[in-house]
Amino acid sequence: MKRWLGLILLLFATVAVNPFAYGVMPLMVSGSDTSTINLKQYTLFTQQPAEATLLQVMALPESAWQPANKQRLLSIGSDGDWYHFRLLQEPNISHNWLLEFDNPDIDRLTVYHFVNGQLQQTVNMGDTLVFNQRPLLLNSFIYPFLMHDKEIHDFWIQVQTHGSSYLPIQLWTPDHLLQHVSDENVLQGIQLGILGAIGLFSLFMAVTTGSFSYGYYCGYVLAMALLVASINGTAFNHLWPESPQLQNHIIAPLIPLVLMFNVLFTEKALQLKYFSRSLLRLGRILTAACGILIPVSLLLPYSIALYGELLAVVVVVIILLLISMQQAIKGNQLARLYALSSIGKTTGVLVSVFMYIGLLSLPINPLTPSMLGLTVEIVFMAAVLAVRYNEERKSKMRIQHEALMQSQRIREAKEEALLLEAKSNERLERMVQERTLELEFAMRELNEANRKLTEKSQLDALTGTYNRDAFDKKLLAEGRISRRQQTPLAMLMLDIDKFKTINDTYGHLAGDQTLKAIAETLKAHLKRPGDLVARFGGEEFAVILPNTDVAGASQLAEQLRTAIAALTVSWGGQTIDLTASIGVSAGVITADSDTVQLLAQADQALYQAKHQGRNRVCCHQPPTEKD
Repeated sequence: MKRWLGLILLLFATVAVNPFAYGVMPLMVSGSDTSTINLKQYTLFTQQPAEATLLQVMALPESAWQPANKQRLLSIGSDGDWYHFRLLQEPNISHNWLLEFDNPDIDRLTVYHFVNGQLQQTVNMGDTLVFNQRPLLLNSFIYPFLMHDKEIHDFWIQVQTHGSSYLPIQLWTPDHLLQHVSDENVLQGIQLGILGAIGLFSLFMAVTTGSFSYGYYCGYVLAMALLVASINGTAFNHLWPESPQLQNHIIAPLIPLVLMFNVLFTEKALQLKYFSRSLLRLGRILTAACGILIPVSLLLPYSIALYGELLAVVVVVIILLLISMQQAIKGNQLARLYALSSIGKTTGVLVSVFMYIGLLSLPINPLTPSMLGLTVEIVFMAAVLAVRYNEERKSKMRIQHEALMQSQRIREAKEEALLLEAKSNERLERMVQERTLELEFAMRELNEANRKLTEKSQLDALTGTYNRDAFDKKLLAEGRISRRQQTPLAMLMLDIDKFKTINDTYGHLAGDQTLKAIAETLKAHLKRPGDLVARFGGEEFAVILPNTDVAGASQLAEQLRTAIAALTVSWGGQTIDLTASIGVSAGVITADSDTVQLLAQADQALYQAKHQGRNRVCCHQPPTEKD
């Protein structure tokens, strides 16, 4: 009786010290028969601004608090969630206890521990801190403490997170928590082991068979395994314990990555490109949207990105379910198994999403429904791949058999064709010989005609000399030879003196006769095969002299002038006296443009001869250094 009276007096003393103590009924705990206690039903909850301090929260009136088990539904993001509960140790007993906060994705969780109204300890936990800063190195957040006889322990917990604000609070004895963690690790290990084994098997199948279906399924399963490991804290514990920033950002891009591989696998597994082009386009649009969401999720605030991705999860899983059901109704055999897997996955995912965004409240971990649904889906998807692989194997065998039969028919047809070919070859050889002789005669005649046509196309119709086009080609060719062999190239420009007077006096026919006579004279004096005389235009003639210097060209020009002056052309009983002015230029060609310059120099020398009185030869004189 005295013991209980002392306990009651202690309670009244505590109430006098803490002005808020009257709002919380203490929970008496005993370590003798206690395994675990869900403290949510003994806990009060309030939501305050992020900058609220512990003293401000402790001074809040009773009306600002509500029972935690009647708390608003779960939501994404919280800057100022506060929890408060009080524990009383059974008299004459001291015991070690463990507080578990079973949400590994909380960003920051601060525990203020009071003993008999005095602040005993302040502990910061959360996945924004490196993993080894936790009091106990477990996936969930564990706070150990010791309770002595008749002690009253007050706990004030502040939660700040951009992810899920889900916060179950459990009180454990060390032995029972050890057993619970062991069992939980076994289940998580089995789940991740199955996902990893299926993912690696699919990877090997994708590499060996080159199948996109196995490749997408491998990406889906491995990305899902990494997402699950990140959500339950296993990845933070074992893969990147020193990288809290990675833990805080990896979930956002993993969700659309999982969705993207899921859509790609659905497209291949249901063979949408053969059954429905419109559904194939829809799948491509969903894939592109998920791919865009991956980098976008890293740029948006974490809570906004999670809300958007959870909405995307709902939309995508529902669309994939509808696609599989529509294809199953149309008779797609693979779609029936896929529809069963989609129903389980969609149900589990929707329940988890609704719990995460606060539309549904159930006394279970929000991740549990989706994990059950995904387990069902992965099993059925494996069955889908097995069925499809079997069908493809049978199809290949059927195709091989048909190919073998076709090969046999082709071989028989080829043998018949060879016999026919042997008979026809003799006839063809005789016909080919006859036609070959005819073609040889025809080709000879054609080549001769082409030769004459080519020569005719290069000649001036009046004078029989080469025309301007032939002259230009010859000049370019001889210029390149001069440049390559470093030999001189000479040019003569010849103009008939007073040719207009001849036309005006005797008529144009007399002028034509004069041109013909001069052309014949020029051709008669050009002895070398490489020399070329061409009618340059009107009464002008141009002569190309390869491998000829200025002296040789001047000598030939003087011979031509003398021969033209000796010509007598009779017309209408009258004798027409003829003279000509000639310009000479020569040099070694160093560039294609030099041939144009050579022609211009000969033309300048021609005009010089005209100005000096006609009937003469003038050579182009290159400028001296003094000039």
